[in-house]
Amino acid sequence: MARLLAKLEETVSRKKELEDNSALCMARLDRAFRLINGLSGESVRWKQSVEVMKVTLGDITGNILISAGAIAYLAPFTEAYRNRLLIEWVHTLDEYHITHSQECRPVEILGDPVQVRIWQLQGLPRDSLSTENAILVSNSTRWPLFIDPQGQANRWIKNMSRERNLKVMKPTDKDLMREMERALTFGWTVLIENLGTSIDQAMDPILNRQTFIQNGELYMKLGDSVIPYNNTFKLYLTTKMPNPHYMPEVSVKVLVVNFALVPSGLQDQLLAEVVMQERPDLEEARSRIIVSSAQMRSELKEIETKILQRLAESQGNPVDDIDLITTLEESKSMSSEIRSKVESSAETQSQIDAIRLTYIPVAERAQILFFCVADLGKMDPMYQYSLEWFTRIFIDSMDQTEKNPNVPERIQIINDFFTFELYSRVCRSLFEKNKLQFAFLLCIRILLNKGDIDPNDWTFFLAGGSPVREISNPVKWLTNRSWTEILSLENLPIFKSFVESFIVSYDSYKHIIDSTQPHREPLPQPWNSNFDAFHKMVIVKCLRPDKVTNCMQDFLSEHLGQQFIEPQTSDLAAMYKDSSVSSPLVFILSPGTDPAAELYKFADKLKMTKRLSSISLGQGQGPIAEAMFLEAREAGGWVFFQNCHLAPSWMPRLEYLVENIIPDSVHKAFRVWLTSTPSPHFPVTILQNGSKLTIEPPRGVKANLLKSYSRQVPEFSEFLESDNSKVQPFKWLLFSLCLFHGVCLERRKFGPLGFNIPYEFTDGDLRICISQLHMFLLEYEDVPFKVLSFTAGQINYGGRVTDDWDRRCLMNLLADYYNPTVLSDKYAFDENKSYCQLAVGASLLDYVDYIKALPMNDTPGLFGLHDNADISCAQAETYTSLAVLLSLQSKQAGGQAASPEEVTANLAHQITSLLPKPFPNIDQLQKKYPVMYEESLNTVLIQEVVRFNKLLAAIHSSLEELLKALQGLVVMSESLEKMSESLFTNKVPAMWAAKAYPSLKPLGAWVTDLQMRIDFINGWINGGIPSSFWISGFYFPQAFLTACQQNFARKYIVSIDSLSYKFTILKEKPSRRPDDGCVVYGLFLEGARWDFNPMLLAESLPKQLYTSMPPIWFVPEQRHKKLAFGIYDCPVYKTLQRAGTLSTTGHSTNYVLTIEVPTDRQQAHWIKRGVALFCALDY
Repeated sequence: MARLLAKLEETVSRKKELEDNSALCMARLDRAFRLINGLSGESVRWKQSVEVMKVTLGDITGNILISAGAIAYLAPFTEAYRNRLLIEWVHTLDEYHITHSQECRPVEILGDPVQVRIWQLQGLPRDSLSTENAILVSNSTRWPLFIDPQGQANRWIKNMSRERNLKVMKPTDKDLMREMERALTFGWTVLIENLGTSIDQAMDPILNRQTFIQNGELYMKLGDSVIPYNNTFKLYLTTKMPNPHYMPEVSVKVLVVNFALVPSGLQDQLLAEVVMQERPDLEEARSRIIVSSAQMRSELKEIETKILQRLAESQGNPVDDIDLITTLEESKSMSSEIRSKVESSAETQSQIDAIRLTYIPVAERAQILFFCVADLGKMDPMYQYSLEWFTRIFIDSMDQTEKNPNVPERIQIINDFFTFELYSRVCRSLFEKNKLQFAFLLCIRILLNKGDIDPNDWTFFLAGGSPVREISNPVKWLTNRSWTEILSLENLPIFKSFVESFIVSYDSYKHIIDSTQPHREPLPQPWNSNFDAFHKMVIVKCLRPDKVTNCMQDFLSEHLGQQFIEPQTSDLAAMYKDSSVSSPLVFILSPGTDPAAELYKFADKLKMTKRLSSISLGQGQGPIAEAMFLEAREAGGWVFFQNCHLAPSWMPRLEYLVENIIPDSVHKAFRVWLTSTPSPHFPVTILQNGSKLTIEPPRGVKANLLKSYSRQVPEFSEFLESDNSKVQPFKWLLFSLCLFHGVCLERRKFGPLGFNIPYEFTDGDLRICISQLHMFLLEYEDVPFKVLSFTAGQINYGGRVTDDWDRRCLMNLLADYYNPTVLSDKYAFDENKSYCQLAVGASLLDYVDYIKALPMNDTPGLFGLHDNADISCAQAETYTSLAVLLSLQSKQAGGQAASPEEVTANLAHQITSLLPKPFPNIDQLQKKYPVMYEESLNTVLIQEVVRFNKLLAAIHSSLEELLKALQGLVVMSESLEKMSESLFTNKVPAMWAAKAYPSLKPLGAWVTDLQMRIDFINGWINGGIPSSFWISGFYFPQAFLTACQQNFARKYIVSIDSLSYKFTILKEKPSRRPDDGCVVYGLFLEGARWDFNPMLLAESLPKQLYTSMPPIWFVPEQRHKKLAFGIYDCPVYKTLQRAGTLSTTGHSTNYVLTIEVPTDRQQAHWIKRGVALFCALDY
């Protein structure tokens, strides 16, 4: 019985155990199903992750190399250069069979999509470059220094670090290092903004992270202090300078990051602004979705991580871990819900994005315009504009335009209005010479973006090109320059057939050459129909470059509207309206201008005269100006700081004062008015955020006369109204003097034809002359013309003149205005009799009325110049405008058939093949042409060969280095980079020009000219001393001319100091060398021509700016007597620039000698014509 009971008990126990095991198995089975079900969704992700990890593990070596290189080197470069480097690195990895991921970029390798989304919500621009920058910064061990001209990085850092005790400081802060000590101790985040081109050495321990451990704690020695170092400390540095130059040691200490704005990033920002204005509901919904989507993705990642973590931490049988299974089920449910919401959000966002895309044309136009405005800083350092200023105008434009439910029409309305509104606002701060250039830049950039203009055609229009083949000019009515330009068109595919047609039927284009409006003349068919307005403009540039400005105006009128070529007026009221207490008002001055009177008048209008404080800045004036500033800030006054360019050392302090203005705590009437000439030292932040206005003197003789009679003459009104016998001579001479002042100012617009150097004559020069005129008339019984001429011509105006030839011109001009014949009401100052003396008794009001009735446009005759001077002036304006536009041209212009590097490399190969190597065997040459007492020309030849050898050696060696650099075989140094840019834009590289002779020719013509010079020297070497000499072929023509005199002096045993040249103009080159002297050819005449019939100087033919001078026989002569009449002392210059640096002789280094040219007119006539001879032209 006992055994049976024990067995029963055992059986019952066993049964219970089995039942328990069965229940446990059932529970485990249930939990296993739940676990498998819970993990089933993760299995796919895990399998995919495993496969990715396998691939990643295989690619890890290459990816690490790329990532390390990117972090170390890429940050300072532009997006295009980064891409180029990455491609080269990937090719190198492939060469060495190092595996790497397919998308081998820092964003793909190091980027975390969730973190990137968080950064973007904190203000990081959404373009790929900004994302890459953020990733490089987050992975670097060096503190970042952001090149941040538009403040994008600044805003992102401030938003990102708002909750981390962010301290914003500037290098100019007095307590900077004290605050840095506190930040290091407490682990704050520090942003040092507006950095210059250097960093205080006191920051080195922080930048280099020079920490050490003491008693188990981190410390840093900063100056003389040892302070605790908190690992949560972060440092960011930013600069607003668009292209700063940092020393290498700075780049080693910090991570220089190029955070300059890129088109794609700006377009995305502006699109958000457009949609916010046009469809705020959509933009708000999109913003909500982006935030919630980022939050949900972050939660999803946390859940996925939590699942793996619980599985990894689970001990024993996972089916017994009820918490794990419960967490897994909850996670799966939440994950499914989030995934569903993410998918729904993505669908909603795609629908919103589709609607947003309809507004892309507005954002696209705006970003094109912004980069046009941003590029203006390359024209002038004062042309600076911030993104905030631009965006404010953009939003205001959308508010001011007519609403329209039709979206395409609404887009067109916004684009048209904003383009002109921006142009108008910017024009206030542009000098007159740059306004058309800016409008044309806007137009071209818009058309380039549309694909309506080929970038290669645009580059050719700006820089020209070299002819594909050499064909001599068959016609006299077409200049050699125009013929060369036409031949160069063959470089452009669209013009190939045109060039062939032109060569065959050039006579059919003569009507364009002869027309007064060639830009509106039709081309012969089929070209008139085949070419659009831009291609016709290219042809006008080739045939009539003087009319390109008119052509540009017509082009603008056609594509943007007539309003873009109409004068843009601006006043202080509009400038003041755009200002605020924290945005100063800046007058950008041109020489001889002063806006003080206008400002005081405006202040009086606003009843602010008594609250306006003014000071002219200069040495020691900074503290006084600062005290004025602080007082006006509190009292609500105006401060007027004049001539800021004279106080560059105080400008950082002014910038600090302006930036620390807190608008809510400052009197609303407070304003800061500043004046400055263009200066690189003027604070960029003030220019970007301030309201700017350019101040220029009036243009035209009429406007200058009105200015003189409104500002200078009224001082003598009492005397003019008296009955003194000297009043009438004073009136006549006063008008004459004011007219002379206007002529001197306006003659400068003709460039070197007017004056070799454009002198800045001022109102002060005129004022002192008027005072002396008044004084001398009262002191002398008769009018002392000699005294008046000397004081005005040699002292008051002449005191500014540094070139003797300009002084000669000035005195001859003055002689027309200060002479006894002007004291008559019948005297006329010009041949057209537009400017005459007034009748006896004419009042001051009569003079003003007479001046107002004068012609608006000045004829060249008024200045003593030939009518062709207008063409020269217009051509100079054309080439100046094109050069300015070319300087704004990016080498990365899209759509080109060949890359800039390929174009440069091809050109380098061409030049290498065209130019010979340096002359060999100098020793043998010296034996053939030894130093001889009776033949000094041998020495000249050797000297010229040595100079050419240095130039040719520099050209070939630099081209060889450049080609290696383009292939990546050597480092692309700064000098090679500049050389590459010069070749690409058809300019002579500076490193060549430094070793070469003076020349204004573009690269293609310069190379051809160099070939001709070398051929001339080779001809001399191989054929002996030539019978005549190409004077343009010499490096140093003065040495050649001195050698000829030396030969004469030694032959006849006379002192070389007693010799000068007598000149005989020949009809043709002689067949044999003359016994004495030399025959030279190759000179060009400007301002006149040589008439072979009477063998005299004659007036230029219409449209003939330069003519070839026949050969001239230079005959040395002792004690040469210059004729009093019948000759013109004509200066000879090396280049058309005429001006050069002053040598010890008092002449310009560009000056060669003076030639006596026969004439039947007075010297004064040709002096005022600006007649001169030149060794070389600029084409």
